[in-house]
Amino acid sequence: MPELGAAIAYLRSPLAIRARCETIFEAGVAGQLAHFALDLGALPRVVAKVAAVTRAAYPDLKIPVHGRTNHFRAGGIDRARAFDARLAGLPASERARSWIDLIMISVLLDAGAGDAWRFREPGSGAMIGRSEGLAVASLHAFEAGVFSSDRTHPLRADAAALAALDGHRFAQAFQVGPDNPLDGLAGRVGLVRALGQAIAAAPGTFPGGRPGGLVDSLAAGASGGAIDSTQLLRALLEGLAPIWPGRIELGGTNLGDVWRHPAAGGAGPSAGLVPFHKLSQWMAYSLFEPLERAGHAISQPGALTGLPEYRNGGLFVDLGVVVPRRDEIRTQLHEPGDEVIVEWRALTVALLDRVGEAVRQELGKSPAELPLACVLEGGTWAAGRAVARELRPGGGSPIRIRSDGTVF
Repeated sequence: MPELGAAIAYLRSPLAIRARCETIFEAGVAGQLAHFALDLGALPRVVAKVAAVTRAAYPDLKIPVHGRTNHFRAGGIDRARAFDARLAGLPASERARSWIDLIMISVLLDAGAGDAWRFREPGSGAMIGRSEGLAVASLHAFEAGVFSSDRTHPLRADAAALAALDGHRFAQAFQVGPDNPLDGLAGRVGLVRALGQAIAAAPGTFPGGRPGGLVDSLAAGASGGAIDSTQLLRALLEGLAPIWPGRIELGGTNLGDVWRHPAAGGAGPSAGLVPFHKLSQWMAYSLFEPLERAGHAISQPGALTGLPEYRNGGLFVDLGVVVPRRDEIRTQLHEPGDEVIVEWRALTVALLDRVGEAVRQELGKSPAELPLACVLEGGTWAAGRAVARELRPGGGSPIRIRSDGTVF
């Protein structure tokens, strides 16, 4: 049905993410939300914290995009440069494919690791947790050929190896054990296997049966060599739609990171639905750098939205902008699809746009000079983590979510 197709296309757009989150935000301003109140008088505190963290991390205000590559440099070790050196003998197009192979897998494995898990890096001996630990672990697994079916060419990923990923080998690569539990382990393995199946089923999007084939399909449709960020996101959402656990569907199409909320608004088949596409947008941001290295400018980088995950969202809760209406919101363990979590995430997206604008004013930058992707990196994500560490041992989220390895 044309109406269903149009609704699905809309729900895969950054426009829909912003529109539905703004509708929920407006309900919050009017005091009409069931789970959270808003105190916008506390927003300057958030802006000041983000600006201070940004200046401390980037005194020259040359802030990179909020991409996965930054996490490969955890602990002051530039693993990204070392990986690039290993690819030095390859043509530029093949280097781009290998980078995209790595980043797509690493981002899909980036959902919250939990407070206990750590990765001890061979060689450096560094103990790294959370997103950076997952990044470094995924890089080492990639370099060991865990995701390649060609033992003579380990620095690549392909559909066959991904679809047949051995759960035991994966757990070993990520050093998972009784004393080092990783949240959502089975979900992560399942997601990588599903990635392999999706890539094999979409040769038009992933030529050559590799995640990195995306650079070839995008280049074929690029205008003047530039790749539009919204087209990048759409390619990821369409190509990877089958990998997400079955949740809400329209016309048999799995919508992925899309949830219901009574204040979402809308009309037709998409009414009441709120899209976030957090991991897909994080992947799109993370692909900016390798695509640019391959000679493709990214147009409309600011069209994508803020990422509604617990560090950005936690910043607003911890600094008093988003105020839980009941104590149990902080103490209970919630599922990703619970209305309270959908509400929190929607408010986060809307507030990140406002913080982005205010931080630019504070730092004297234009949207072109400091797009939202750089505000996130500078930025809100780091500030959310810093505040969490100040308030709670281990720096966990102020609101507890059961991670299935596919959302947070």
